[in-house]
Amino acid sequence: MRHKILANFALLLTAVIWGLSFVAQREGMEHIGPFTFNAVRSFLGGLSLMPVITWVKFSKPDKRTKRMKKFQHINLARAGIGCGIALFTAMSIQQYCMQYVSAGKAGFISALYIVFVPIIAVLEGEKLSKNVIISICLAVIGLYLLCFKQGSGFNIYDLFLLAGALFYGIHILVVNYYSDRVNAAKACCVQFFVVGILSFMPMLLLENPTLSAIYSCRASLLFAGVLTCGIAYTLQIYGQKYTPPAIASLILCLESVFAVIGGVLILSETMIPKEIAGCIFMISAVILSNLKMEDKSEMKHPR
Repeated sequence: MRHKILANFALLLTAVIWGLSFVAQREGMEHIGPFTFNAVRSFLGGLSLMPVITWVKFSKPDKRTKRMKKFQHINLARAGIGCGIALFTAMSIQQYCMQYVSAGKAGFISALYIVFVPIIAVLEGEKLSKNVIISICLAVIGLYLLCFKQGSGFNIYDLFLLAGALFYGIHILVVNYYSDRVNAAKACCVQFFVVGILSFMPMLLLENPTLSAIYSCRASLLFAGVLTCGIAYTLQIYGQKYTPPAIASLILCLESVFAVIGGVLILSETMIPKEIAGCIFMISAVILSNLKMEDKSEMKHPR
């Protein structure tokens, strides 16, 4: 029970950081391109974890055998590359489309990974409890009320964002698979170096970054790199170690709520009744998903 509470808190804190990072992402896009932004933030995220990994390594004696080390290194490489490819695809699509789609619509469509996660899990043989299914429906309604603006139609970039949401869902499931097989900090470090390397290539081909432009948005890059990447994604891997993926995705989708709250507190924005209702729907969905109900179809945590 203690691990579950700490895991849910870690995921909630991840959602808070992700939500508040939206301001940093929007500000950064005014100075540099999407691939440059993702490349720099990912390398910063990976580098920010190096001191933590080094401290943990020398804080206690290593009693592992050579065979055990080799096995763990193989798992670490697989986790880092798998998570990195999924995250690179999702981040690139979202960051690029934010240039052409309103923030509200991008937030709504991207957060639809809460639908893809249980769908993929069901295809893999998992079963969902009734309260999780109801929670997903409530969360989708809440996201619509919170993010979707009236009078805006659909375009090709909406479909791209939907594809990005699918890869965010895949990323959550890959993280869930490796969460109890690898060290969270090491996996995150490898993951972000993979994202950084994959972002570096299209950055050189499609964009023209300069050191002065990168330096001009240093605050946004530091927030998005160190907090959003280095800390938040490490908390995500830890949290998913003790939380089923469907419930984890519901907690993480609260980033849209915290993005709105951040706008109110930091940017002095106001919330209309529709947005407040959306927040209530989403918070209710997360609470319901964590309630224990008598149901034979309750979802098992994959191990």
